[in-house]
Amino acid sequence: MVVGILQVELKIDWAQSLKDKRRVVSSLKQRLHRQFMVSVAEVATLEDHRVATLGITVASNNATVARRSLDKIRDKLLLERDCVLHDHATEIMTSQ
Repeated sequence: MVVGILQVELKIDWAQSLKDKRRVVSSLKQRLHRQFMVSVAEVATLEDHRVATLGITVASNNATVARRSLDKIRDKLLLERDCVLHDHATEIMTSQ
């Protein structure tokens, strides 16, 4: 089994409140789950209304497939209008 993890930091500079941030994060989580069949959770910076840190995971039987899926998600996040991809890190874990 292979688990791919993508952690992203998103800037939401226009957000005036946590409610604005939650609206963006909730919509993004739903769209990513629907389009890529991944699990998405807000994992840090919960109280900062202008920064969202998301953990995105995908399970696969192939490391290349997992990495390719996470790369597609990163590319999609680069095109988002409501937020800016500020930083990201990818990790692929395999079990034997």
